[in-house]
Amino acid sequence: MNQWLAIGALGVVAILIPLSMAAVSWLLRPRVPEQGKTAVYESGEVPTGTTRIRFNIQYYMVALLFVVFDIETVLIFPWTVIYRDAVSSAGATAVLWPMLLFIGLLVVGLVWAWRKGAVKWVRNPETGRGQVRSYE
Repeated sequence: MNQWLAIGALGVVAILIPLSMAAVSWLLRPRVPEQGKTAVYESGEVPTGTTRIRFNIQYYMVALLFVVFDIETVLIFPWTVIYRDAVSSAGATAVLWPMLLFIGLLVVGLVWAWRKGAVKWVRNPETGRGQVRSYE
């Protein structure tokens, strides 16, 4: 029962500290109403145009592929740490085949993305190379 009491106290402290810090900062903050502080884009620049602009889908695809392969690293690393102990207790085939299946599925996904052109950067029509155009 003592351990659960300590965990509960830690949970209460973990909730109270951020709430009290937010309350103190809200009470002590300067209240200077200005037109710029209520603006959507506060940086000293006058906003031009709308906030609805079109982004190249390529940025989204690169980010998505990064997340997929980042998750792969997060899942493979602990497996490599326990591999030797797992092989001694369960056997090599019981430990190796699920990871090979997992890596195989990721390779199939990468090949699919590659064939669909998700990892091919859009070429600049002016230079003919895969560079990002400068708008300076």
